[in-house]
This record gives sequence, C-alpha cells and structure tokens, in this order.
Amino acid sequence: MIQQLTIAIDGYSGCGKSTIAKDLAKRLNYVFIDSGAMYRGVTLYAMQNNLIENNEVITSQLIQQLPFISLSFKITDATEKQHLYLNNVDVEDLIRRPEVAELVSKVATIKEVREKLVAEQRILGQSGGVVMDGRDIGSVVFPDAELKFFVTADPLIRAKRRLEELNQKNIDSTVEEVMANLLERDEMDRSRKESPLIQVPEAILIDTSNHTRETQLEEALQHLQGKFCK
Repeated sequence: MIQQLTIAIDGYSGCGKSTIAKDLAKRLNYVFIDSGAMYRGVTLYAMQNNLIENNEVITSQLIQQLPFISLSFKITDATEKQHLYLNNVDVEDLIRRPEVAELVSKVATIKEVREKLVAEQRILGQSGGVVMDGRDIGSVVFPDAELKFFVTADPLIRAKRRLEELNQKNIDSTVEEVMANLLERDEMDRSRKESPLIQVPEAILIDTSNHTRETQLEEALQHLQGKFCK
C-alpha cells in the first residue's frame, strides 16, 4: 500500500466487524480503533457513578460529567492486546459484561455523548493508517474514508457467537437472552435520531454468516486489493 488509508467498518453487534477490523489492521500494520468500546466506557462510567436509574440514563447529569470522562487505548503487557482505559483504569473486561451491553445503545443515543466521542475518534484517525469499527464510522466519523465496509450476519449465528465469547469469560447467559439483547440493540441503533446505523451506498457488504475468521479477512483483503492494487 502506497497511501495510508482510512478504513471504516460498520455493522451490527456480534457480526464479526471488530474481528475483521483487528485482523485487517494487523495485516496492514495499521492502528485498530474500537469505537464501540468507547461508548461502553461512557456507559460503565454512568453505571459506576449512579447515573442509571430504573435502567434509564440520567441524561442531564451524564452530560454535565462528560468533561470528567477520559478514554484511551493502550496495549497491555499481560495480553499484548489493546485495552480500553477509563480515567487511567483498565476496564476492558468490565465493558464486555452483559449489563453494560444492555445499556450502551441508550447511552449512544445521547447527542452530547456522540459529539464528544466522534471528535475524539476523528483525532485518533486523522493521520490515516487506521481501521475503525462501529455504527457510524463510514456515515459520520469518516465520511471521506477511502474504503468502507458494512458487516452483517444471521441473528441466530450472531447470538451463538456472542454467547461463546461470554462463556469464555465465565459469564452465564443463554442464546435466547443474547439474541434478545442483540435485536433490541439493532432496533435502537437503526432508529436513533443521532447518527443511526445505516449502510452508506459506497460501503461494501460482507455477510459473515458462513465465514470463518480467516475467510472473512480474505474477502475484505480481496476488496481492498481490487480497489487499490490494480
């Protein structure tokens, strides 16, 4: 690759977009940025600071405290993987818990939260050489990204994949519970007023339902090579 591209990957929860983004960044020696982790970080902050009441976000108070929320990514020595730090504390495991997943789409509907995180995401990716995944990367964060993907998969397959991830972390759940959460988040992400989840016309669709980790990466690479390596 001659130029340092900005690659935007959007899609539904549990469809494998983060896996594709991580693997693509590693293959290209690019920086990977998990924008969804940042929204989970704000959600965790709200939970830890009593800004959730009756399973709803106390929006006005969260907005007031946004200046006190610092998010950053660091490679940890123990895992050699990128972790999210909330106010200098490693919260990677905490943000992946089901109780955070249940609330994150509600936090993501808040205009001021999105403005804060979009600004930070643009700073992180301003020099190119970045792969960022999320819900509004190709439509809002990097509308001029040179390459955009939209990732989807069958809901049942997504639920089974997410359940396996939870089981590996010793978190108990059922495929029915996981699917219900995924479908609820899908609807909230598609219907929210601020930066809804959409597939922009120029985004290349990748359906990972019948893919392995290796074959979905190869499909993404084929599209990249077809567009930039002619």
